[in-house]
Amino acid sequence: MHNANNLSRILAYDHVGIRVSDKPRSMSFYQALGFVETASFPLHEANEMLSSNGVRINLIFNGARPRSAHNVLLDAPIKLPGMTHPAFVVDDLGALESWLGVQNIPITEGPHHIGPRRIALFIRDPDGNVLEFSQLVEGEA
Repeated sequence: MHNANNLSRILAYDHVGIRVSDKPRSMSFYQALGFVETASFPLHEANEMLSSNGVRINLIFNGARPRSAHNVLLDAPIKLPGMTHPAFVVDDLGALESWLGVQNIPITEGPHHIGPRRIALFIRDPDGNVLEFSQLVEGEA
């Protein structure tokens, strides 16, 4: 189907950019989740990281160091517009949940069903950025 209002079609989703305040701390965190740095962009204070299955993120290293991991989009009573979180699909949410416990990474929500097709849990990175991990399920309500 061709969109008459736009000559260009969206073909795929490429990556999410995640602004962080402490490069070594954030690199360790995202590497522990399975991401490996594949490119560095010093002029843009950013990098590119890839999971073993080809999921791409960019870390942006110019975040101001907050006193707390307060997330202005999710923790404030007034909900400002903006991107609230990336959501990653995993093959074994139970294994991830166990690993998070061993690593002392708190689960901030879940695991629970969100709609009929996924079970999800949420965590936060060291800067308070929210990450969702979902396992897709079939035939469950």
